[in-house]
Amino acid sequence: MIRVLIAGLGNMGKCHALAHHKNPNSEVVALVNRSRPDLPSELSQYPLYESFEEAIDAQSPDLVIVATYSDSHADYACLAMDKGAHVFVEKPLATTVEDAIRVVDKATATNRKLVVGYILRHHPSWTTLIQEARALGGPFVFRLNLNQQSTGAEWETHKALMQTTSPILDCGVHYVDVMCQITDAVPVRVHGMGLRLSEEIAPDMYNYGQFQVFFKDGSVGWYEAGWGPMMSETAFFVKDIVSPNGSVSITDGNKGASSDIDGHTKVGKILVHTEAGDREIELPEEPGHQELCDAEQSYMLRSIVEDTDLTRHMQDAIQSLRICLAADESIRSGCTINLC
Repeated sequence: MIRVLIAGLGNMGKCHALAHHKNPNSEVVALVNRSRPDLPSELSQYPLYESFEEAIDAQSPDLVIVATYSDSHADYACLAMDKGAHVFVEKPLATTVEDAIRVVDKATATNRKLVVGYILRHHPSWTTLIQEARALGGPFVFRLNLNQQSTGAEWETHKALMQTTSPILDCGVHYVDVMCQITDAVPVRVHGMGLRLSEEIAPDMYNYGQFQVFFKDGSVGWYEAGWGPMMSETAFFVKDIVSPNGSVSITDGNKGASSDIDGHTKVGKILVHTEAGDREIELPEEPGHQELCDAEQSYMLRSIVEDTDLTRHMQDAIQSLRICLAADESIRSGCTINLC
């Protein structure tokens, strides 16, 4: 039985805690949050700590889930591994490339398993999308976005996130990871632009951003992300991959509200277009958000038990983060960022 501590009880932390609550191969030993959160009844039985360090020292967990704000990810992950625990850390792995490398180096030095929360890697529909795109052959054009019209509590959450992390970094690592899995090429340069669309966020932060990334094989990618009550609900979920031999697209236009977290992962239907004609792939009974968190945590547990080699997984996490951080730097500096 693997003993698990969950740090950070926002939406993702609660979902990961529920995944371990019902997994027969793990046992939740403690929860950590700086304030007392509203918890589902299933989680109310577990000890709740305000201090991450105190919780680890008191419980000596085998696995730590880091689902706190992004600026604490690297330090919490390294501390947990120094204490002997394996780590699952929510994306982004860190807020700088140097810190991301530090976490990966710590995992290697301590021989601990490190898994980063790229939830789309555990979604069968997205796996199908990637396979179909790769089968066309490159170079590729990637057209991806995820804008969220957020109000009320959702906007408050986004404003809190933007104290440390821009939308293109928080959400972008998922979709840049998809680009990288399809092209498998080295990123060459990044150019971004963004805009602060609200007086409610810090003067040096932007709540809308977009960027272009160029790959060594000639592939080019575009990603766009914006948060806030001013964002449009029109064309907020574009997922389109084009190659000389055709295209692969998510066609489900009825995604519901852009703030619906289940809609961010659901595909609905894939359209494969080639000169020979069009082919639709139906994807019934897709997993919901909680089911995907369950799958992520099952993978984490298997990687510990089966001693999975996670070297490529960790390097991929650094690469997608490097691209998104370069985009953020480009937006702030107004310059194209060369990566190699």
